[in-house]
Amino acid sequence: MHIVQKVVRRPKIVVIGGGTGLSVMLRGLKEKPLDITAIVTVADDGGSSGILRNELHIPPPGDIRNVLSALADAEPLLAEVLQYRFTNGTGLAGHTLGNLMLAAMTDISGDFVTGIRQLSQVLAVRGKVLPAANRAIVLKAEMSDGSIVTGESMIPKANGSIKRVFLEPQDVEALPEAVEALEQADAILIGPGSLYTSIMPNLIVPKLAQAIVESDAVKLFVCNVMTQPGETDNYSVSDHLDAIYDHIGHHLFDYVIVNNGEIPPHVESKYAEIGAKAVQLDIDEVTKRGYQVIADQLVLFRTFLRHDAERLSHHIYKLVENWMLRKR
Repeated sequence: MHIVQKVVRRPKIVVIGGGTGLSVMLRGLKEKPLDITAIVTVADDGGSSGILRNELHIPPPGDIRNVLSALADAEPLLAEVLQYRFTNGTGLAGHTLGNLMLAAMTDISGDFVTGIRQLSQVLAVRGKVLPAANRAIVLKAEMSDGSIVTGESMIPKANGSIKRVFLEPQDVEALPEAVEALEQADAILIGPGSLYTSIMPNLIVPKLAQAIVESDAVKLFVCNVMTQPGETDNYSVSDHLDAIYDHIGHHLFDYVIVNNGEIPPHVESKYAEIGAKAVQLDIDEVTKRGYQVIADQLVLFRTFLRHDAERLSHHIYKLVENWMLRKR
């Protein structure tokens, strides 16, 4: 008698964002039985990424590099080399080796997306990493006083209240593979990361937003733990959600994952020095808007506050697993 074992496929999860928060979370998620696709912003215009973007006319590689490093299954030393930043050398100082490798791969293959794919193979990346678009985009912000600030790196430095952000060109084409990944997703996860300069540049790419809205995947938002000076000063959790709703015009999320653990006073005072404080957890306002809240102690403190990748990924995986069971 033959026993037929049913092969249970891994849930497909698409993670959207940029910056350090996304990379920290992915280090935890890659340990779960998930089929991960990361869609990463290409609006970065500062530092090494900005220089390569301007001089080589390629999308900025920095956020892509961070995500590749987070999802890499290669030797730890190789991931460390990828993040190595030169401190000396005319023209080299300030560049990370990973950014230069991505620039080289793009030149060799003739295409940024192909370059990412080839470097992913070298690094044994668990999952797929895709830029939101196959070209660099310029992020602009309209401030509450009506002024316009140009450039992702310049927006927080304006120290004003952001009314909205928008892209140039406004009709930027989403990467077809990114749209396809969203259409096939069982779960879509947005955040954590800088609200206006890491998360929003992905969501306001027209076809990406449309694909998220139309998807029947479970949709999760991981809220930042701390406010960001010049971007989300004095923001509560519901303020983050309202900003996304105002830009997209749709109620995107089923669940909001938030930190409810106390932050030690000495940590709060350290952040206060740069004008940041804990994001206010206004659960009543969040639930009033129709979101389900998952709250837990989700932070670790080393040099800076970071999400507890293991605990956060546990919550995400349980939500996705339960969603899949309901769909069967």
